Amino acid sequence: MADVKQRTVLVVLFDGIQSLDVTGPMEVFAGASRSPGLYHLWTASLDGSPVRSTSGLTLMPDGSLADAPVPHTLLVPGGHGTRGSHPELTGWLREHAPRAERLVSVCTGALLLAEAGLLDGHRVTTHWNYCEQLARDYPAVHVDPEPIFVRDGRLATSAGVTAGIDLALALVEEDHGRDLALEIARHLVVFLRRPGNQAQFSAQLSARTARSEPLREVQHWITQHPEADLGVDALAARARLSPRHFARAFRAETGTTPGRYVERVRLEHARRLLEDTADGVERVARASGYGTPEAMRRAFVKTLATAPAEYRRRFRTPASST
Repeated sequence: MADVKQRTVLVVLFDGIQSLDVTGPMEVFAGASRSPGLYHLWTASLDGSPVRSTSGLTLMPDGSLADAPVPHTLLVPGGHGTRGSHPELTGWLREHAPRAERLVSVCTGALLLAEAGLLDGHRVTTHWNYCEQLARDYPAVHVDPEPIFVRDGRLATSAGVTAGIDLALALVEEDHGRDLALEIARHLVVFLRRPGNQAQFSAQLSARTARSEPLREVQHWITQHPEADLGVDALAARARLSPRHFARAFRAETGTTPGRYVERVRLEHARRLLEDTADGVERVARASGYGTPEAMRRAFVKTLATAPAEYRRRFRTPASST
């Protein structure tokens, strides 16, 4: 450990901050710091004054941004305080962020980085509820609303709240290896370490609930029967509509196509079986509507960038292993 370069993590504080955006990642880096010399944590507000979080918790910084050390990792949390214009804070970020080896945002902290012009030309994410705003207000930023975190060179952005913990664990793994990251995850009782391109929320939440009763019933039936024939013709017959009318109405009322909705439901069902049961991959594939293990493998690699067997090895719950 004597030869390991210590990395300074500077966390920017401001009024209206989301406290878990700060404490979640800091607990991860602090856990790594139980091995001496790995990380030095420093928090700073503009003038060094305490800040008030959205939950009412007051956070006492180590000092002012003017006195802060040049960091290896500069982390900008989110919260209601990111709304509106912040010329002094974004001016500091614009000048000093390029000096950091790694620039990180949690949740709506991405809005501050975008205001400072630091996200232009980059692929990023943020809390799902603010992705549309980020894309609209900053058209030079490539916003991906689905992943829980995105890496683009030295830039790392995460979705809302607890996704900051997932990102921090991934950064520790990048810096110091998988064993240390897993040790921290166990200490924090984080049983499932999610891959960055896992969706922010489920198919049922990401798609709107249909207004009309026949389509709502079809949505519910899909989630209850992922192994069934879920082609447009079969679903349209269940809704008593023509295939063309059904496909058009489904997209208009839910915001997604029937095929995309079915893909998400089947992937989530397969993930739950891999995480929570000891069923074989072939059985999971059939139960989830893929038909063959190879079809399921292609879906996992496309969406999660990992094969089903590897996904199970990484994310199976302890109870399912017994």
